[in-house]
Amino acid sequence: MGARYRAPPPGHVLILPLDPLTAIYHRASGQTHVVAPPVPEMLALLGDPLTPGELLAALAERYVLPDSDLAALTARLDELAAIGLVTRDAV
Repeated sequence: MGARYRAPPPGHVLILPLDPLTAIYHRASGQTHVVAPPVPEMLALLGDPLTPGELLAALAERYVLPDSDLAALTARLDELAAIGLVTRDAV
């Protein structure tokens, strides 16, 4: 089935919208990340672990996606995992 990704539990990150960007403070690392859409939207959907395909489908249901590239989404999830904003669970 592949890896599943999930956002940190509530309270582990602080999110501040800065229109059009968003600042995310990661308590565990003490780092602040400034991100652009669709990262905040992705984190909001990753309360429960999802595969990249499931996340792409959930994003497509809610937003108009100009490019629904599964490989690009997976690469973005891996980047977010590398900085601690999501967790990658191997299945």
